[in-house]
Amino acid sequence: MLLRDVRAEDVEAYIRMRCDPVMMAELGGPLPRERVEERLRKDVVEAAADRCWVKMIVPDGSGDGEAAGTVNLWSDEEDGGTVSEIGWMVLPAYQGRGLAKRAVRRVLDAAAEDGRWGEVHANPGVANGPSNEICRALGFRLLGERDLGFADRILRTSHWVVVPGEHVGSDTE
Repeated sequence: MLLRDVRAEDVEAYIRMRCDPVMMAELGGPLPRERVEERLRKDVVEAAADRCWVKMIVPDGSGDGEAAGTVNLWSDEEDGGTVSEIGWMVLPAYQGRGLAKRAVRRVLDAAAEDGRWGEVHANPGVANGPSNEICRALGFRLLGERDLGFADRILRTSHWVVVPGEHVGSDTE
């Protein structure tokens, strides 16, 4: 599996992930295409400036480099301070292969080496069993449930936190 920086050519992967009702079920439903294209442009700029990490997950054997999903690490303002957050998405055709778990683990490893991110929070939907299991398996600590704003929506999430370098496991399953 390869993690590579997002690029402008990833527009179709972004649309497949964020405009699809199944993919976005835990995030309040699909987003409009124009909003997704705008998000991609912003992500490319922010990642190139190293203000966030937006990594496309490319599975082994993907001859054309087709992305199976994405894993992102960014900082945000919350309760008067700055927090780091990680999030991920994997297209249905690639789910169940451990790609998201390996990608999250690799980004946490890189964050531990980088040293600037501090505690990393994850906020999967409370009903998102696979993402909550990734948090559990990688050593995140569950802080509880909370309502969180995303794309002008309020979502009920599980609030997890981990210190990079203190998460569980290596890159192999």
